[in-house]
Amino acid sequence: MSAFVGIDVAKASLAVAVVPGNVRFEVSNDARGHAQLVRWLGKQPVHRILLESTGGYESAVVQVLASRWPVVRVPAHRARAFATAMGKSAKTDPMDALMLARMAAVTEGPTVTPLTPAKARLQALVRRRGQVVAHRDDERRRLHQATESFVRQSLQRQIKHLQGEIARLDREIEACVPDCGDERADRLRAVPGIGAVTTATLLAFLPELGQLENRQISALVGLAPYNCDSGNHRGARRIHGGRGAVRRVLYMAAWSAVRHQPDFKARYDALRAKGKCAKVALVACMRILAIRLNAMIRDRTEWRSCPV
Repeated sequence: MSAFVGIDVAKASLAVAVVPGNVRFEVSNDARGHAQLVRWLGKQPVHRILLESTGGYESAVVQVLASRWPVVRVPAHRARAFATAMGKSAKTDPMDALMLARMAAVTEGPTVTPLTPAKARLQALVRRRGQVVAHRDDERRRLHQATESFVRQSLQRQIKHLQGEIARLDREIEACVPDCGDERADRLRAVPGIGAVTTATLLAFLPELGQLENRQISALVGLAPYNCDSGNHRGARRIHGGRGAVRRVLYMAAWSAVRHQPDFKARYDALRAKGKCAKVALVACMRILAIRLNAMIRDRTEWRSCPV
């Protein structure tokens, strides 16, 4: 009989539950604990392992487990919603692990792709660049509001320092991409509007690119429009969830495509002419861009501009 494993991740420990059987135990969230967990799970008929995202504390154990078993990582709000639907209001680590194990038994979702050391490093660099960019943008907003001269000078110095840090990260990212040995990199860089950072982000945070169907890839990125209907009411379609880091770089890439590629400009203008707001029209272009990139990688073809 297949076993489904749920793991509730904390900074220092991993609460583990297995169904059927309601087996529960705990190991430390470090290399020693991970090794103990692998040894124990190696004796079980594991079908699927499910964890929730916990801000990075799960990253190491996910990579260890994903190299041997199918591992699904879900956002914390989905795990909590499942527990609520099951009528479980109380919350402890062992109880959460058991709920995750039960969720693993009914969840079909994209499994985590194990990262090579080079891709793990690339992911860390891209994540750090995003943090520094967010910090720089915060300081820029503060600069617009600051009136005291010393404060303005302090902000300007900090912004200059952060700009230099971003440039250093950009150089490191560009040097790291070839180390990944991913043939998709050259194809992506050949697409107008896709630069080194966008390529690195897609490689690091969307390893499924080229391996899924078009609807699946748009949903995974968070660009699929979901219905909001009830009875005779037909609500506006909305995007929801997905991978924010990928969506952010596709946002800028789609603006570049709209400005410089006639087919994307025609699509954007047609949607605006129909009364769609700018953001809705751009999200539609982002979705088409993601789908076409996925098809290009999947079919091993070069980027082609579609006729207008």
